[in-house]
Amino acid sequence: MTTELRHLTGARQALTVILPVRLDAPPPWEEGPLPFALGSRRADTATRQTYFTPSAARVLYGTPERPCRWHRFENRTHGPLHLHGIELLRTATARHPGAALAVLHLMVEGPALLDTLRAIGHRHSADPDPLEGPLAPEALLAGVAVPDTSEAPFAIARPYTIAFLTPRATHTPALRQGDRLPATADQWLWSLASRSTAADFPLAPELMPSQMEHAVRISADWSALVLRHGAAFLGHRPDRGDGDFYDFGAVHHRTIYLDALLLGTVQRDHIDELTEALSGVFDGPKLGARVAALETQIAGFRSTYWRQHLTAHGPANELLLAYQAQYRLPDRFTEILAEAADYARLVQTQDNQQIAGALGVLTILGLPLGTALSILQVLDDHSPT
Repeated sequence: MTTELRHLTGARQALTVILPVRLDAPPPWEEGPLPFALGSRRADTATRQTYFTPSAARVLYGTPERPCRWHRFENRTHGPLHLHGIELLRTATARHPGAALAVLHLMVEGPALLDTLRAIGHRHSADPDPLEGPLAPEALLAGVAVPDTSEAPFAIARPYTIAFLTPRATHTPALRQGDRLPATADQWLWSLASRSTAADFPLAPELMPSQMEHAVRISADWSALVLRHGAAFLGHRPDRGDGDFYDFGAVHHRTIYLDALLLGTVQRDHIDELTEALSGVFDGPKLGARVAALETQIAGFRSTYWRQHLTAHGPANELLLAYQAQYRLPDRFTEILAEAADYARLVQTQDNQQIAGALGVLTILGLPLGTALSILQVLDDHSPT
């Protein structure tokens, strides 16, 4: 099965690569995401905003006053890869104001899609990483952004990849047979998303159902699978070329479906940062002030970034939920809220104990209770915990 996938050439083969970078200033590029055309329709900022809630659209596209996304067309070939364009999405956080994501839009020629994915994932015995040489991010982004090589515990180990493959009539392992989808189709989908062959990662057959639990059946014609370090879209009927339904799929997987995964990546980075902030809440004095700052940070994340329903269009929502499930983002955010609430109660308990102790001292000194309370109120207004 996997040997066939490694050596076939799909009717359409596309690859999108997402990697973290540092962006210190807006680039001298066109504002907005890389536009794609489908007939007379153009998937640009104005069109894509209509698919999303206003808050999600602001995160993904910014506003005219505060742009956060830029693009540049490219025409660069290296081996089987052809680079069509590059995007930058600013994803600043409190601790990392220069954080951003670079998005590379590539086409793959010949029977090289799976081997390219394996090389990017640095699989054993894989070819050299194709994101070196002419397609090295350092070269593509020189003078604009710097690839992030952070060794922080939550940094992604490899660039995130999104593969898109539509089959020919001879690619029967991927093709729907009447109403039934063969097991080999999901095996192909898993290989593309995991960037691996059976030799790289011999997944036990018993585990395949759990691995496919979050597969998104976009329609009878194609499916998607989202994993921790990669996603894949695979067609289930022969692609007839220009004018086929897959024209739509080719555009959507690079636009609104990509944007759903980008939002999930931004959410993950912010939740990672909140987790780090919680771990240091007891470092140093003034616990109350640090807890208050943390609560403000959590409220900002919740109102700006934390969305589980982006749009009325189901597949984008399902892709976001699948990404969140891979990183346990809902559970982790619930844990963050619970831990922050515990710290807030601790601060309140300490404040109450201090007030009770101070009241006792003042009343011992002979001050009336009302006067003592007034003094404490004035002191509290000018002395943060």
